[in-house]
Amino acid sequence: MPRETLKHTKARSMSAIAVCNSYVRVARSLGHIGGCRNRISKISVGIMISIRTATEHDAVAISHVHVQSWRTTYAGIVPEEHLATLNEAGRVLLWREWLTRDIRVYIADLDGEIVGFISGGAIREPLQTYDAELYAIYLLEQAQRQGIGTDLLKELAESLLSRGFTSMIVWVLEKNPSRHFYVRSGAQIVTTKEIQIGGVTLSEVSYGWPDLQAITSLK
Repeated sequence: MPRETLKHTKARSMSAIAVCNSYVRVARSLGHIGGCRNRISKISVGIMISIRTATEHDAVAISHVHVQSWRTTYAGIVPEEHLATLNEAGRVLLWREWLTRDIRVYIADLDGEIVGFISGGAIREPLQTYDAELYAIYLLEQAQRQGIGTDLLKELAESLLSRGFTSMIVWVLEKNPSRHFYVRSGAQIVTTKEIQIGGVTLSEVSYGWPDLQAITSLK
């Protein structure tokens, strides 16, 4: 799943006491409220989103978001034949295993329905002085551009900071129309490389946040 490919990722479970939920209301923004950790979250018309640590019980829903987001985000970028082979049921077993590993996975829960997730942990391949990596962030199409991605990003950044990490990168397909999200959140281009997906060579761009702390102040 990392680097916007469907590879292994996983999050260690945390006790319910240690899990601090943050909230954001989505749709048309009306104002602001204080959230978890004094976070400022958006208020909108009538829908509540909670950001929480994922557990193994979330594997089915995360798999659905993962596969459906690939199909909508990468249509016209990744070969259709490859996208058609993506299987939610097959993802579930992998996610149940991934969710026992020592990485962080957070989900966006919309009134009991998971509409997005983010995962990250220690950097997997050394790159300059970066020490952490955002492995993947995906939202269902209808949940995008509502500020939920920013809340997920902030939750991950705060968690990584608490574990002693200071900086973070993410690998993004160059043609991914959502990659400008990272620029708006303060990331800068670090380098590029080529990868193979579905028998096609695609370009990936790495974006980096030299200072994780800066993410936590995003609005």
